[in-house]
Amino acid sequence: MRIRAPELVGRGGWLNTGGRQYELADFRGRFLLLDFWTFCCVNCLHVLDELRPLEEKYSDVLVVVGVHSPKFAHEAEEAAVRSAIERYAVRHPVLDDPDLTTWQAYTARAWPTLTLVDPEGYVVAQYSGEGHAHALDALLAELVPAHDARATLRRDSSPYVPPPPPDTALRFPAKAAPLPDGNLLVADAGAHSLAVLAPDLETVVRRIGTGERGFLDGGPHEAAFREPNGLCLLPPDVAASAGYDVVVADTANHALRGVRLSTGQVHTLAGNGLQWMRGDGVGALSSPWDVAWYAGQVWVAMAGIHQLWTFDPASREARPVAGTTNEGLADGPLPQAWFAQTSGLAVSADGRRLWLADAETSALRYVEDGEVHTVVGTGLFDFGLRDGPAGQALLQHPLGVTVLPDDSVAVLDTYNGAVRRYDPAADTVTTLLAGLVEPSGAVVDGDTLIVVESAAHRVARFPLGGQVRSVREFAHQTQRPVTTVAPGVVELVVEFEPPPGQKLDDSAGPATRLFVSATPPALLREGEGSGTHLTRRLVLDAAVGDGVLHVAATAASCDEDAEHPMCHIHQQDWGVPVRLVEGAGATLSLVLGGSVEE
Repeated sequence: MRIRAPELVGRGGWLNTGGRQYELADFRGRFLLLDFWTFCCVNCLHVLDELRPLEEKYSDVLVVVGVHSPKFAHEAEEAAVRSAIERYAVRHPVLDDPDLTTWQAYTARAWPTLTLVDPEGYVVAQYSGEGHAHALDALLAELVPAHDARATLRRDSSPYVPPPPPDTALRFPAKAAPLPDGNLLVADAGAHSLAVLAPDLETVVRRIGTGERGFLDGGPHEAAFREPNGLCLLPPDVAASAGYDVVVADTANHALRGVRLSTGQVHTLAGNGLQWMRGDGVGALSSPWDVAWYAGQVWVAMAGIHQLWTFDPASREARPVAGTTNEGLADGPLPQAWFAQTSGLAVSADGRRLWLADAETSALRYVEDGEVHTVVGTGLFDFGLRDGPAGQALLQHPLGVTVLPDDSVAVLDTYNGAVRRYDPAADTVTTLLAGLVEPSGAVVDGDTLIVVESAAHRVARFPLGGQVRSVREFAHQTQRPVTTVAPGVVELVVEFEPPPGQKLDDSAGPATRLFVSATPPALLREGEGSGTHLTRRLVLDAAVGDGVLHVAATAASCDEDAEHPMCHIHQQDWGVPVRLVEGAGATLSLVLGGSVEE
């Protein structure tokens, strides 16, 4: 039996439609692809880029609708969603779903989730995670002619209505770095370029980059970036030897770029414009978000795969040095630590400590002597705004960090619109600034702090040493539907079927991989760890109570009967809140990808 698609309902209404409100029936006769996303999630941003060619190819028969289902409190604010739509160049209608109403109706369990609805209003496929654009392409290549033949398909233009064009000098600036001549270099992410600002922080002295999304080396009027974020000025002797002065984290190009300031010449240092996927060797990158000079190398916050990498300007070698690629918060030796979308880096005055802002765990952490330590933050689902002892303090998705003159640390607490200060000596957190609009980076200039206020499209100066701000505190946990399962033995099943015309690809080893862990760890008495099958016998401890199962699955598929087959990786990480209830089901099913049947 086919499954009828549920109605599209969102308390926040529709965006990118010129004010028009839609119902499911309005899309009848065309394929509808629902992209369940949230703008904090780097995997969701990857999928936005993956879908662009698909939207263009099937523009007359396919409507993509983003269903924005938030993780953080800030993401439930309509103004913030509108801002994110503009920031990430979303060119299709978006249903604002702050209460996760439509998310639950379509049984989504993870960000991102893709659901395909056919022209008659039936769900035909669902995919979780990244790497599914080719699967959707193969499926549509079969389904479009079939519905054409049955006269159930109609062709029409996109219902997308662009918002009014902005009129600001900067567009979603991300990070900044002071230049030796007193000017300020700004990564103008929304304008896909670098801007040099005069000391007044308003006059644009110069731009490097065309301002159009692209990936091209060349002079300042030829080079192209895509959402550049981090900036690292090399030490003068290193720059002289390397032939460039600045390393840029060119985030959406999955690349590091080098810039010679005297000429504005840009060239690629690492990355080829393609996103790293599981199974790739060293070479491809994944959403580098920030860069810093530490321990004689450029350290890279590789947000897309939850790792720290290093880049050597002399050898031009980029390689992972910390993190397992599993998303979470776990301290310890660099190779064993877990990170969660690290987005800000800064080095202590003595050069011994690398501070980092871990966005998805709302955490402030640091690297020292080969070990990772956490001072603020407890996990993926806990956040808020609270000052006081560091062990009790709360942040909300911080994207930046900088070291202050007294060697305390300023945290750009992005989704709280604040700058927080961590004092290592007292081990406490206070609030320096509040009422900002998504601050994402900062640098010290004498007795002032220059803050990049990203969603306000500006860079502003604030005095240091001012009065500590009083804030309205709150604590929150991400509220997602809890899955009830029986205590004891539970069968975990990750469902996957190769796209049409493809088969599982085991040419380079096992075609599928599965990793399972739990928070708290004691919840999972058996079944933790890695394996090559997409099913797993779990034993859950009733004495521990509620918790979260962390599941990471990967499947490789390859074209059948092709002389030069194309191979693809499908991957997703789930964090599934579970409640142990006697008499509940003893099977937990997660969909990585495939057709949907009753």
